[in-house]
Amino acid sequence: MKISKYIHSCLLFELEGHKLLFDPGNFTFADGSVTPEMFAEVDSIVVTHIHPDHLDIDNLKQIVSLSHATIYTNMEVGTAIQKAGLHYSLIEEGIYTVGPFKLQAIPVRHEPLLDSPIPQMTGFIINDKVLHPVDSMEDKLTEYQGIELLLLVTMAPFANELRIAGFGDKLKPKKILPVHDGFAKPFFVKSRFQNYARHFAKTGIEFIEIYEPGDSITV
Repeated sequence: MKISKYIHSCLLFELEGHKLLFDPGNFTFADGSVTPEMFAEVDSIVVTHIHPDHLDIDNLKQIVSLSHATIYTNMEVGTAIQKAGLHYSLIEEGIYTVGPFKLQAIPVRHEPLLDSPIPQMTGFIINDKVLHPVDSMEDKLTEYQGIELLLLVTMAPFANELRIAGFGDKLKPKKILPVHDGFAKPFFVKSRFQNYARHFAKTGIEFIEIYEPGDSITV
């Protein structure tokens, strides 16, 4: 399973010729280095919650018009995109099959934000190998301790590095792929990733430093 990152929390999973895109939000397209045309061949799209850094309706419409991909999401996002003329398949809790992907959908609570309502948010276990908690660090997610790969928020207005690292320490994954880092300039991202890598190396967790749009790993 190949996983490519396209800025912030936009991830492309590829397996057996099927391309599954997660959260093409507004940060992904902000500087012009990533465009909707780059996702013209995706087969499926998952949107985890309604925040604009995960859901960019205008760019989502362009991707769907090019790819004819099926959108999978929860009711809150589905209601919003339906008003924009997009169709969706509901995916909120339980086991779903999308092409060659087994998706275990988990309702998760978004971390609190200043003067902002908590959105409906759906996390995922992908093919029993990857935990995508999205913007949650709930204690209940420690149920998946020891998973092969954790997609870990590394920068956010709702958390600091101590809380983020503590969440990773509790989960004890074999590897960590950093996400949610579109807030910062490259020199700062690099310095923080190096800091996380040193921290997690102490307990044998590999923190994967990934920087350029489209860079990928295989699990």
